[in-house]
Amino acid sequence: MLNYALRRLLMLPVVMFALSLMIFALQMSLTPTQRLAAYAPSPDYLKGGQESIRRMIEQYGLNDPFYVQYGRWIGNILNGNLGWSETARQPVATALSSLFPATMELVLLAFIPGLLLSIYLGSRAGIYLNKWPDHLIRFFTIIGWSFPVYVFGLLMLLIFYSVLDWFPPGRLSQWAQDVVTSNQFVRYTGANTVDALLNGNLPVFFDSLRHLAAPAISLIYVNLASMTRIMRTSMLETLRQDYVRTARAKGMPRRVVELHHARRNALLPVATIAGMELATMMGGVVITETIFDYAGLGQFSAKAAANLDFPAILGFGLYFVVVLVVMNLIVDLIYPLLDPRVKTK
Repeated sequence: MLNYALRRLLMLPVVMFALSLMIFALQMSLTPTQRLAAYAPSPDYLKGGQESIRRMIEQYGLNDPFYVQYGRWIGNILNGNLGWSETARQPVATALSSLFPATMELVLLAFIPGLLLSIYLGSRAGIYLNKWPDHLIRFFTIIGWSFPVYVFGLLMLLIFYSVLDWFPPGRLSQWAQDVVTSNQFVRYTGANTVDALLNGNLPVFFDSLRHLAAPAISLIYVNLASMTRIMRTSMLETLRQDYVRTARAKGMPRRVVELHHARRNALLPVATIAGMELATMMGGVVITETIFDYAGLGQFSAKAAANLDFPAILGFGLYFVVVLVVMNLIVDLIYPLLDPRVKTK
């Protein structure tokens, strides 16, 4: 197992190098003037005339060979300099780090219940094949599979905000925002629910949950469909295995066979998909955060794209690549623990 983990860890720099080359190649498709924003620590550097910009292009070596610029770009990234974002009016690295807890808070609130619910529903559908629970769950997942995210989000806003006034958009109500930004409120993590509990402020905690509910439900339902279908298919295949039939023939209780032995092995493909689903949600909440006016990385990237904020767009792309690679590594390390048949030597 140790050798297996070391091999996967040694592959990480190689993968990151290849992906960084791809991102930098996209950056090199821009003009030197456009790329200058990625090196400027503040917008004041870009307010000079053409002669000033030309001098800065020479200063930062934006006409140098590809490999020279790539080395300089990697050095800036390692030093935390991703350029200046006009959208956020602050350095890109600062914007990403400040908004990351908000997106993580939303994604985890949607991912964990969604994963548990998909495992349960997929197992039920596989066990009760072609019976009413299976038909009901399949109908439920087909609707979720075919529903566009933005349509379901707008329906959530219409019903639960415009009509019922239960789940408002945004991250906090104005009174709660005033509390969070006051000197008496200590920011530990940047996640409103966690910080509210650590500060012992239950009103802010429940207000944050009210604002998280609608976007979280949207993410749960849309992403639940795919994992439930995979769990159902895997459960059906596992129930047809010889060892399951043997266990039943020996008189082992049906519940033990189906839920303990069969479901455990059926979780293997779901574990792989779940890791990638989490990574995709971390980078793909653009539509959800935009619809619900939720100030996270998704909304920031959407505004950056609309403003042609190249440093912010490239910074978000780099962040998404890192999330995907790290989640893929975690899945690779967990998989042998779930399936001892995977060769780790």
